[in-house]
Amino acid sequence: MDYSTLSAEELALTCFRGGDESAWSEFVQRFHPLIAGVALRVARQWGEASPQVVDDLIQDTYVKICSERKRLLENFTSSHRDAIYGFVKVLTANLAHDHFKASRAEKRGGSSIMNEIESDEIASRATDLKCTEVLFERTVLMQQIDTCLKALSSGPCAERDQKIFWLYYRVGLTASAIAGLPSIGLSTKGVESTLLRLTRQIRQQLVERVDHGDPHRTEGIRPAESL
Repeated sequence: MDYSTLSAEELALTCFRGGDESAWSEFVQRFHPLIAGVALRVARQWGEASPQVVDDLIQDTYVKICSERKRLLENFTSSHRDAIYGFVKVLTANLAHDHFKASRAEKRGGSSIMNEIESDEIASRATDLKCTEVLFERTVLMQQIDTCLKALSSGPCAERDQKIFWLYYRVGLTASAIAGLPSIGLSTKGVESTLLRLTRQIRQQLVERVDHGDPHRTEGIRPAESL
């Protein structure tokens, strides 16, 4: 079977269900830029971004995906077209953060683990209300942006351009990682040019909505500054 013809979600689900060697090879090729990028970013946040550490995080992620693929299959929800990228991104980030937390806890001694957990719980409760408010505002903003994006995109490249936009802004892929996807068919500069054009057009539309008093705009949201 030619796994390169599958969408990213179809490929991932095939692997989660126990895909063969060719399927996993395609999975690595398709998702490696994302996994490596997230691992490097988290490692830098912890101040331990040596090549060896990053490689270990990447390998740990692949091992986790292979060993717990049934659980991942049960937990994955296809909420939008590129949801699988967000799923793998969060999985990689969580594994990387857990790695560094465990490492620091081991260095400080086990007695500090409970203090860290208690502090996290207190901070979580204190920010629940704020997080809910931010989530609501972000949801409204995403809906506004999606409406603008669909209105601006037309012609044979419309679907591709929308995919590029959301892979960059919602999933967090870099322009070079997006260009590496088989379905895109653009160079890194081509992806960057597409993002620049769409971002400018959407920002202008959102500004015009605010200026004309869009009744669907949530108070306090400043959409033009979110892109």
